[in-house]
Amino acid sequence: MTAAPSPFLAPCEVLDTAALDLNQLAHACQQDPVWVVQHVRDEVLRIDDGDGDVRAQWRFSSQTLVRAKRIAHLEAAFDADPQLAALAADLMEEVIALRKQLQFRDAG
Repeated sequence: MTAAPSPFLAPCEVLDTAALDLNQLAHACQQDPVWVVQHVRDEVLRIDDGDGDVRAQWRFSSQTLVRAKRIAHLEAAFDADPQLAALAADLMEEVIALRKQLQFRDAG
């Protein structure tokens, strides 16, 4: 029996560092660019490259894409406040990192 894929751990294609612009990130998250801008202002998402004052120069990595999708899902599914969704995303990312450390330790 195969487990259903988790919306939080969906496989993703690894992109070059800072490969996505503002509109591409918004589109990938099925959000309006204003949503991305607000989440950057609230320090929920971070700009991986570019001038913080010039939105046309903002670039986002695949890691930021995964985080943004997680946050968008949490906000929609649980009507979560952006800061609360970001905290939950932080905890999920920490659990993933710890599991990787355990796998590495057990393999070695």
